[in-house]
Formats: sequence, C-alpha cells, structure tokens
Amino acid sequence: MRKLVYYVGVTLDGRIAGPGGEFDFFPAGDEKQDAAYTAWMAAAYPETVPTAFRAASGVADTPNRTFDTVVMGLGTWLPGLAVGMTSPYAHLRQYVVSSTLDPATDPALTVVPDDPLGLVRKLKQEEQEENSLDIWLCGGGKLAGALLPEIDELVFKSYPVVAGAGIPAFDGGFDPTAFDVAQRTTFDNGVCVTRFVRR
Repeated sequence: MRKLVYYVGVTLDGRIAGPGGEFDFFPAGDEKQDAAYTAWMAAAYPETVPTAFRAASGVADTPNRTFDTVVMGLGTWLPGLAVGMTSPYAHLRQYVVSSTLDPATDPALTVVPDDPLGLVRKLKQEEQEENSLDIWLCGGGKLAGALLPEIDELVFKSYPVVAGAGIPAFDGGFDPTAFDVAQRTTFDNGVCVTRFVRR
C-alpha cells in the first residue's frame, strides 16, 4: 500500500511557518554549507522542488524518487499563487484541500472541498502500478492534524531557530502517536533531517 509521508521544514518549537504564513525566517548558513544541504535534498527528494525552480536546482530531468502525488492545504498552496504559480508541482498529481478555492483555478489541480481522510484513504488504495510512488503531505498544520491517523512517515527538516508563534506542524486535538527514528542526517548549516516511521 502507498504511504502518506509528511515532509516539511520545522523550527525547534515545532512551527512550519509564522503566524502569517511566513517562512523566510528559516535560517541560512553560509553559501558552501547551504549548497551541501540543498544538493543532498535535491538528490534525495527531487520532486519536492517546485516545477518553476527545477531547472535552476539541477533536477529538471530527474525522475520522481519518492512521491508521485502531493496533498496540501490552501495555506500551503497560496504562496505559489502570490508569484503567479497556480500549479506549483506540475510534475506530480496535485490535490488542494480547500472549501473556498474554485475547482476551475487550474486544470492541473484537483480541489477537494472536504473529507481529506477519505481522499488519502482512496489514494492509498489505488491499484499500484510497478512504478507508483508514495503520497507527499506538503502541509499545513491543520491538514496534518486531520490526517494524523493516516500518516505513515514523517520527514522533518529541523532548522536551528525558535519561532515563538506560528503554524504548528500538527494543529488538532490531543492524540499522542508514536513514531520511531529510521534515519537522521545532520548538516554543517545546522539543519537536521530526520525520517520517522509510525510505530
């Protein structure tokens, strides 16, 4: 069965964005340190680079390795719209969970007005072809909270900064859910990427 993987950047206090959706406060190291981290991420998860930046990132012709589908909330989709991107991940099947977004916004998007759990369960049950990949939960916190029962893995890019306030990685009710560390990689710029699997 296909897995739902929550792949996201997070602060030390568990925020994926600031109170207004800001993400430009995530720290950057020096150019050499950041280049090593960026190259590693592009090699490990090339499909998470937005389509408009794939050529500049050197992954334009790189096949998807982990995901073939992305699920995101409206707040995660909107920053792309601000720079004219209505289809941020054209190299993936794209689902936006929103009760307010016009389904005709872009033919490359499937707008899902409700029941994100039903959507993910349906995607997981799809007949797998030989080359089918997993489902990327791109954000945000409310959607992750709603989908927690179906999240199989977490890939958290932990940045060495405390936000103090903002959008939590999971915004939902109290529901302790155990995950085990499967892999951890640290970088000279202070970022630690950890892959967790559901216990």
